[in-house]
Amino acid sequence: MTLSEAAPYPLLVIRPISAIACLVLSGCATDVVSRSEHSELLSSVRALRAENARLEQRLEKLESQQVISAARVAQQKPAVVAASSKPAPSSVDAMPPLAVVKLKPKREAAPRIDTAVEVAEPPEALTQEFQNEAAPPAAEEGPSPADTQFERALSMMKTGNSEGGVAGMVQFVADWPRHPKADNALYFTGMAYVADRDFARATEFFERVVSQYPAGDAVIDSMLRLADCRVRLNKPREARATWEKIVTTFPGTAAATQAQARLASSTQTPVASP
Repeated sequence: MTLSEAAPYPLLVIRPISAIACLVLSGCATDVVSRSEHSELLSSVRALRAENARLEQRLEKLESQQVISAARVAQQKPAVVAASSKPAPSSVDAMPPLAVVKLKPKREAAPRIDTAVEVAEPPEALTQEFQNEAAPPAAEEGPSPADTQFERALSMMKTGNSEGGVAGMVQFVADWPRHPKADNALYFTGMAYVADRDFARATEFFERVVSQYPAGDAVIDSMLRLADCRVRLNKPREARATWEKIVTTFPGTAAATQAQARLASSTQTPVASP
C-alpha cells in the first residue's frame, strides 16, 4: 500500500534523504564546506532517518487498525440483518397445541317409524266447528245499557226535566254503583237540588260523593259545592273545615286556590253561627 492509499488517515510526509546525501557528497568534494558543517549535516541525516522510521511504524499501526475495524463492521452487518428480518412471534404461534378428541358414534340404530297407519285430514265440518269455537266473540257495537241510561238522565236535566233527570241519576247509581260515572251521577243530582235551592238535599248527595267515591273525578267539585251549601245552611265551621281539607288534600289545584280565597274572605267577614 502506498502513502496516498492510506486514507482516511493523514498523509505522512517523509523527507527525501537522497538529496541531502548528494549535498553531503558534493560538500566533501569541495573545499568551501567546513568540517563543522559536515558533522551537522550528518546529525541531521541521522535524525531524519529516525523520524522516517517512526512515521513508517505509525503508518503500519494505523493501517492494521483500519483493517481490523473494517472486519468487525463486516461481521456485525449479517447479524443485524438477520435480527431485523426475523418475524415477531404471533399470538397464534404462542398458543399451546390442542388435543384432538374423536367421538365414536353410537351403535344403537334409530327407532323405526310405523308407516302402517295412514294419515288423513280431519273432515271440513269438524275443522269449521273448531274454528268457530276458538274465535273470540265479536265486540258489541254501540253504547252499553249503563251509558245509555246515564245519557238519558243527563239529557232530561239539560232540557229542564229536573225531576225526571234526578230520578234517572238516582236509579243509575242504584243499578251501576261501580260504574266510572256513578260519582258524576250523584254530583249532577246535587247540582239539580242546588238549582232548586234545596241545599239540605244537595248536601246529602255531595257528601255521598266524598264518602263513597273519594278517588272519583267529581270529588273535588263536590267538596267545593258542599262547603258552599254549608255556608247557605249557616254552618261556617263545617264550611271552613271542608275548605281546609281541600287545601291540604289537593294542593296546587284550582279547587285549592278557590278554597284558600274563600277561607280568607270568610275570615274577614265571618258568618254568625246559629
